[in-house]
Amino acid sequence: DSGPEERHTNTDDSTLAREEALWEKARPRYDAILERHTNTDHDDDVRRRRLVYRSKQRGWLEVDLLLGTWAAQHVPALSKGDLDEFERFVNLETIDIYNVLTLRADVPEELRSQKEGETSLAERIQLWAKESPLGKADRQKYVEVKTAHNLI
Repeated sequence: DSGPEERHTNTDDSTLAREEALWEKARPRYDAILERHTNTDHDDDVRRRRLVYRSKQRGWLEVDLLLGTWAAQHVPALSKGDLDEFERFVNLETIDIYNVLTLRADVPEELRSQKEGETSLAERIQLWAKESPLGKADRQKYVEVKTAHNLI
């Protein structure tokens, strides 16, 4: 046993400055990778299938079920703009996606709608997950969803 988990809540300015400097250094590489993923030579259908696959294969059962089911139902009909937004959402760390889907965390600021009265794609996914029966413990429903969305 490693003992109780402790959170570092009092981060000093030097740590924050170091993290900011690391992010500034990593940002160009991140942007280049994102550009290659979103502006591929592949046709639109390949990109959609790749995003559905990535949504189903996160490695966490809860995220695989929720995000994979949402993707199988909605990705084929997304507009190019929504597809780009969904790819940014899928590029989050799995723990962050899990926290958003299970309402443990708000949608990250960069994925929120900037227009009053509108909801972003990530916010719509969060609302869908909130209303989805997948979050409830029901073995039969679990098997049905896994089978229906080719997750088994």
